[in-house]
Order: sequence, then C-alpha cells, then structure tokens
Amino acid sequence: MTGGEGFGINELEIGQTAEISRLVDDETVRRFAEVSGDFNPLHMDEAYAARSPFRGRIAHGALVASFISCVLGNHLPGPGAVFAGMTMRFERPVRIGDTVVARATVVDIDIKARKVKLACVCEVDGQTCMEADAEVVVRKRRSASA
Repeated sequence: MTGGEGFGINELEIGQTAEISRLVDDETVRRFAEVSGDFNPLHMDEAYAARSPFRGRIAHGALVASFISCVLGNHLPGPGAVFAGMTMRFERPVRIGDTVVARATVVDIDIKARKVKLACVCEVDGQTCMEADAEVVVRKRRSASA
C-alpha cells in the first residue's frame, strides 16, 4: 500500500509491481450484477450456463477487470491515479469459487505527460484468464502529508 496518497510520477520505476487476490464467490457475482445491471444468465443461472460452451456459470469479464482497477487505484500508482485507458484480452473464464490474482507492472513512464503504462494480468491457479494494457495519469508528487 502507498500510505493513502499514491505514488508521485517521480517515485515510480519500470518493473515496479503490485498485486491483490480476490475470491469470486456467488455473492460477489450477484452484487456485481446488481451494480452493473448485467444479469446475463451465463453469470446468474447455473442450469442455463450448464448448457453453454462454458458448462457452468462464469464471472462477468468486467468484474475480473475491476480487480485491475483495485490494484491501480489503491496500490500502484495508488490513490490519485486516474484511468486514461485500458485494453483487455480474455483468455479463459473465471468460475464461481475461483480466486483471482490481479497484478500490474509498470512498463513505461512519461514524466512530462505524467502518464504511466502498466502491463496487467489476472490469473487463477497460475493460469492467465485476462491480460490488459493500462494507462493512468499520475500526480507529480505525493502531498506534503505523505
């Protein structure tokens, strides 16, 4: 964690990384559906999902992507960072009961523009389920209280 203030652009380094781990359980999927309004039966209805190519319920892709948002907003670069963009690629589904490890690694720093590019990945049991390239705008420095 970054002490609540986030990293300033000059405090970041190529290769710097942060990760979190989140359990995707039935309650999480249901709460995400309520917030997002996405009640696709692939996520909500086991009988329906069992007849799909996935052979069972899967988590929302946007839920999995939100774990990257957690890393970027809370850890690296942390509080004060603002999304400028993200490109995602989904490799395999996340199932109810899976634990997702979401990781972001700094790959480029543009000090003048105050932008940082991060390579992001979400994994379940060491297997990639999503990869993403993210760009965030970062403050010049932490506030004096940090």
